[in-house]
Amino acid sequence: MDNPSKKRGHPVTRRAFLRGLGGGAAGAALVTRIRGREAGQAGISLPPALTHKSIVFELNRKRVTVEVEPRETLLEVLREKLKLTGTKKTCDRGECGGCTVLVDGQAVYSCLFPAIRADGKEVTTIEGLAEGENLHPVQQAFIEKDGYQCGYCTPGFIMSTVALLNRNPNPSPEEIKSGLSGNLCRCGNYVKISEAVAAASQKMRKA
Repeated sequence: MDNPSKKRGHPVTRRAFLRGLGGGAAGAALVTRIRGREAGQAGISLPPALTHKSIVFELNRKRVTVEVEPRETLLEVLREKLKLTGTKKTCDRGECGGCTVLVDGQAVYSCLFPAIRADGKEVTTIEGLAEGENLHPVQQAFIEKDGYQCGYCTPGFIMSTVALLNRNPNPSPEEIKSGLSGNLCRCGNYVKISEAVAAASQKMRKA
């Protein structure tokens, strides 16, 4: 037998409380279904211009046109639509730098960069650094100085290094450390990476 309690002068039993709770949950679920159906109908009626946009930009010295959604990142478009997989999808939240590319010469995390913002810009990925069979001086320096181990973070480090040396051709060890602070190497090969950056700096100043 339920033990009644008093609330504002009215007896409330455990059974009555649970019965009321169940009715409220059912009502909430019904409202959710109705609203969901209305939202779905609204979604179907949206014009294509609000869900897809055709953008044009220069990618590794070539003009490309691609259709993107507002939610897509530049990393997703590069890897999944344009098949440039040198740019790595590692943490996917802007913490490791493995997805670094250059947008108008600036290093950016492509996993956080909305693809739609690339419209009309110049994008460079690791695939666009070499000229034919000739590696970029930074790529060559990373090879010569063993600036990699597993190699997964290497494209991001190389792209960040290119951006650093473009704005500061002769960085000090502290400036190298600061310039690459947004990139993580899980193998811990930072000493060799710093040596590679210094060697690349020397190569590019002599060129």
